[in-house]
Amino acid sequence: MSEINLGHLDLNLLVTFDVLMREGNVTRAAARLGRTQSAVSHSLARLREQVGDPLMVKAGGRMSPTPFAQKLIEDIRPILRSIQRVVAPPEPFDPATSTRIFRLALPVISHKFLNNVFARVHNEAPGVGIEWLAPSTETLAAVVGGQIDISEWPGSTALPDGVEVQLGQPFTWMTYMRKDHPATRNWGIKAWETWPHLKVNVGNDVRSPVDAAARGKGPGRRVGAWIPHFADVGPLLARTNFLATFPPIAMVDISEEYGLCALDPPYPIAPLPLRFIWSFRLTNDPGSRWFRTIVIETLSELQRTAEAGVTRRAPARARSKK
Repeated sequence: MSEINLGHLDLNLLVTFDVLMREGNVTRAAARLGRTQSAVSHSLARLREQVGDPLMVKAGGRMSPTPFAQKLIEDIRPILRSIQRVVAPPEPFDPATSTRIFRLALPVISHKFLNNVFARVHNEAPGVGIEWLAPSTETLAAVVGGQIDISEWPGSTALPDGVEVQLGQPFTWMTYMRKDHPATRNWGIKAWETWPHLKVNVGNDVRSPVDAAARGKGPGRRVGAWIPHFADVGPLLARTNFLATFPPIAMVDISEEYGLCALDPPYPIAPLPLRFIWSFRLTNDPGSRWFRTIVIETLSELQRTAEAGVTRRAPARARSKK
């Protein structure tokens, strides 16, 4: 079977052929295309030469298609419709009337963040739905495929192709405990290593900078409990001798509600890079862009508030240095 050199094939020839097949007349096809009759006839002649078939022949007052032309148009029309969809500008997005469902994959690090996102979305778009997913091993693939509108992926691990990234303010760290915790009396590395720590599993494989910071400095923290949700951190710290080291945004409003205090960790802990990610395919989608903006702005604003509200207290040995 011979092949046509696509580099020599003008897409306009196929568009003209489609209109000719619909109209069955050069004059009407020219009027519909806004071209001269001679230009339409010339396009048909060029396409005939390319495919090696007469395509359309005069029969009375109409142009009748050949069997090859009938088969060709059945294959061409879906292709032309697909091209139109691909190159068409994005449809406008109206939050006030939309009933679209948006999906995001982030750990619920703060109920205030969760509430603020839902409140703002439904204030601007009462008909919109939100599906909030916990991050998992399948999250990155779903982001690349466009099934998730936005995700937050911490750390600096390599990301797959097809992902757009926007950096946020890195997460810093504070160690939280109840205000009358024995560790507050002589806070330092020994207290850090003596008392059990509470850890939240956030559903990704990113290594915690908290563990990395203690490497080579001693035993490090001893994890006494792993829990799935940040919502349980406050009650547990208030009723036990657990310590917990988190970004302040995770503890916004919780510290005051449960009578907790925040201390600087005894080791310098590297800030955790914050990365918002989404599929390259959704970059210019108006609806997805609107939703991403709300998520990013809400998290960034709450993070600034949380960082500004922390009263830092350094470990005892660090304060005693001259």
